[in-house]
Amino acid sequence: MLTWLQRDSLDFPPLNKALREPNGLLAAGGDLRPERLIQAYRHGCFPWFQDGQPILWWSPDPRTVLLPDQLHVSRSLGKVLRQGRYRVTFDQAFADVIRACAAPRNYAAETWITSPMQDAYLELHRRGIAHSVEVWRDNELVGGLYGLAMGQLFFGESMFSRADNASKVGFVTLVERLKNWGFVLIDCQMPTEHLLSLGAQTISRSEFASYLSAYLDQPNQAGWVA
Repeated sequence: MLTWLQRDSLDFPPLNKALREPNGLLAAGGDLRPERLIQAYRHGCFPWFQDGQPILWWSPDPRTVLLPDQLHVSRSLGKVLRQGRYRVTFDQAFADVIRACAAPRNYAAETWITSPMQDAYLELHRRGIAHSVEVWRDNELVGGLYGLAMGQLFFGESMFSRADNASKVGFVTLVERLKNWGFVLIDCQMPTEHLLSLGAQTISRSEFASYLSAYLDQPNQAGWVA
């Protein structure tokens, strides 16, 4: 049975209460205030819903993750990186990145990054928890991604690309930076060919939960400078 969250409580049901179909649906309701979002990620779930739906909270099993040491850079992508055709920055245009991620895609007219979602993550950015990666061609923003950094874990949310390989360049640059900062895992949530080609893999929900307990409160060396 699906759990409905109460506005006066930040508690989520145990992860093993998530539905098998649809895979990982854990709870509904509540709100998007920063304290609840932080608790959600710490608990192992994330919000994902469309306009007109209640807020839905998910913890899929298996979970798609990337271990920094297992990043795969293809020959063609390595060539793009060496050419230096793009410039990558961090936290220079968070609002622009999340708006671009929310824009309609060729394969989907609707977005789950609704206006309330954008406002919620902008507040997390102001609090130093949510971060963006920007990919520039000259002075044009052509790709990027955003997510949350907590302890030695990074929770990826969404990425976009307006030029060939732009989002991949941003992602690879982020993973290499996170590795240097002592991060041990990047949560990718759901599998895509794009992420799997970069070395992402799936692990069980219980294994993902073990990463949360072991690394959420460990220090990192993140600087988040361009």
